[in-house]
Amino acid sequence: MPTVSETIPAALQPDVDAALAWFNRDQDISFEVTGILDPDDALQHDSPRELKLVLCGGDRCEQRSFRIADTGSAREVGFLEDAAAADASDSAEKQAELDPPPGPRRGWLDRTLGQHEFTVVLFYRGFW
Repeated sequence: MPTVSETIPAALQPDVDAALAWFNRDQDISFEVTGILDPDDALQHDSPRELKLVLCGGDRCEQRSFRIADTGSAREVGFLEDAAAADASDSAEKQAELDPPPGPRRGWLDRTLGQHEFTVVLFYRGFW
């Protein structure tokens, strides 16, 4: 079972920042990192490093896996290729392990309650 941490270890912060910037460049909304899966495993590898991040933006949160290679002058970022295959065969089980990731809705409920008379929050198989 993966370990989810809200705190990003200092040694991983440059890689996390690079992955977030790379991910956000193709998004309509800006995401932020609200958690990292298995940070101790990520710290054991130098380059390429595999990061599994919980990204939240707007009304949604996603768990995305990245491969980051430090080329000396820059970082090359891409999605972890075998994560897509694992997700296809195992997605229900993986989502259940992440429910709910810590801190995914920072401020969302407070903003939503102020805008509406009532709010329905639905949780089903790892999705909020």
